[in-house]
Amino acid sequence: MFEKFNFDLIYRERDDFTPLVVMMCGVAGSGKTTFSQLLEKEGFVRLSIDEEIWAVNGRYGVDFPLEKIEEYKKVAESKLRNYLIELIHDKQQVVIDFSFWDRARRDQYKQLIEKAGGKWQLIYLKVHPDDLRERLKIRKRRFDANAFPITEEVLTSYLNGFEIPKGEGEIVIEN
Repeated sequence: MFEKFNFDLIYRERDDFTPLVVMMCGVAGSGKTTFSQLLEKEGFVRLSIDEEIWAVNGRYGVDFPLEKIEEYKKVAESKLRNYLIELIHDKQQVVIDFSFWDRARRDQYKQLIEKAGGKWQLIYLKVHPDDLRERLKIRKRRFDANAFPITEEVLTSYLNGFEIPKGEGEIVIEN
């Protein structure tokens, strides 16, 4: 999926003094987890809200009621934020496998990373909505932390609410 991307754009930013934190940005189905897993194979610690919720609470809509998801997201994100700070202090390279759909949240995390002693890189995965729909149809057949069902209504709300990064130091990957 990312065969044409030059990962050296990321890898050359790593060093032993100022840990690199890669912030993934994209709508559900854009490939954030796949990209993050490739970085994980290269030594990055991957942080995922979806996987944290899965590990603690089980599967969305199966092991816990749908109305609990926002509460569980907040708890998972708080835990992962604290862990991110620890990882930066320990000089670990990190990839944050979140959607980062709004600029304000991206800016908060950039400040958090810098204050903790790290540097950030924002990767925006740009995907056409029709491709997202196809990927999400396939994904919902799986049974894992990253395969929760997304209806057309939810996808439309994601697309309408998504703030595309512009002038934020982002690397844009057409996926």
